[in-house]
Amino acid sequence: MRPRAMTKLTFGAAAAATLGLLATLAPTADAHQPSGHKPQLKRIGYFTQWGVYGRNFQVKDLETSGTAAKLSHINYAFGVIGSDGKCLMGNAPGSDPWADYVRPVDAATSVDGVGDTADQRLAGNFNELRELKAKNPGLKVMISLGGWTGSAHFSDAVRTDAGRKTLVASCIDTYIKGNLPADGARGGAGAAAGIFDGVDLDWEWPGSDGAPGNVIRPEDKPNFTKLVREFRTQLDAYGRSLPKAQRKHYELSAYVPTAPAKIDAGFEVAKIMRDFDFVNLQGYDFHVSGEKTTAQQSALFAANDFSVDQTVKAWLRRGAPAHKLVVGMPFYGQGWTGVTGGGDGLGQPATGPAPATWVAGSEDYKYLKKLADSGAYKLHRGYRNGHAWLFDGTNLWTYDDPTVLRTKASYVRQNGLGGAMVWSLDGDTPDGELITAIDRGLTRR
Repeated sequence: MRPRAMTKLTFGAAAAATLGLLATLAPTADAHQPSGHKPQLKRIGYFTQWGVYGRNFQVKDLETSGTAAKLSHINYAFGVIGSDGKCLMGNAPGSDPWADYVRPVDAATSVDGVGDTADQRLAGNFNELRELKAKNPGLKVMISLGGWTGSAHFSDAVRTDAGRKTLVASCIDTYIKGNLPADGARGGAGAAAGIFDGVDLDWEWPGSDGAPGNVIRPEDKPNFTKLVREFRTQLDAYGRSLPKAQRKHYELSAYVPTAPAKIDAGFEVAKIMRDFDFVNLQGYDFHVSGEKTTAQQSALFAANDFSVDQTVKAWLRRGAPAHKLVVGMPFYGQGWTGVTGGGDGLGQPATGPAPATWVAGSEDYKYLKKLADSGAYKLHRGYRNGHAWLFDGTNLWTYDDPTVLRTKASYVRQNGLGGAMVWSLDGDTPDGELITAIDRGLTRR
């Protein structure tokens, strides 16, 4: 059923229309969740390593925008798994030590207002994350391993017990212990110790198609379970090995898919959830600009289609505890051009991805907000479905704005889920408009 199109209304009217449905459309109660369990709702944001270049989005921007104060976790994207089956940093696609810890950051760009010096062992994003944590006690930073373009070597690396042990040990050595390759004065043993508080597995996808060229095997599914167990075992052992005053629990999470077929191909849900602190559910890219027909990319509800609610229910049915399910939310939109057929543009044929600032068919929210405010596009809302889109008669963008995000956050809170995750923080406005909407939805404000 196509969502009902509506034009601009105030947030209050939109929220009331959607929230009134939550009680009837909500997932069933989670049998795994203990009675009276009241977890702290998580607010997780991905920080992209490469965002410091073209987008000029720096760690400091998380502080000046007020975003850091509203986050529980930052997922740093991405750590690289090499062809040798180890976490590596250096000469490999996707690895960028310059951005991570070599690049000097000047005083104006630094979180603490002090520029990096030539003799510092740690500079770049890693040092800025350390400064950000100092200003925001309780903020945790996770290293995300893999990603869409970085999952090619997971399957080979985890085929054997020895391979899994080697992979996990190398990742803990590099990121948790902070033993970085030496690069002039930068790096060395323990240079990044204390930056990362856990590991986020972004294998896209065990047992099913991901990026072209990825190795896929049926045994990925049990091997992923064993990999998760190995990470849990080694992280716990390292946390206990620290001096008593420094002992800690290192967290373990994963980014996991929406499609039931991908869940069943790669994830033994009930088993892996015992070892994960939480998982981040894919809550976007339900439809993408490469498709020939326009469609929603991130609806809260959808009949006979992917949706946030469908994803939550799929994981619950397979044995995931509700309080460990964190809902992914996009800070970008999917867009089409050459849309014909009239109406509100949704469900109509298109000629291809819409022009955009960085990559055709994908646009940061901060730029979509300008389109919405320009008057050239009409804003439509599917109130029953919890999503929004812009249409100018030729170009269509489907995205989440503050109204949608606050509604989704309320859904998370009302259904005992674990919190919200966003991809990615550099898509927000300079004043943190989107993360503020999520924060308010999670805290009833």
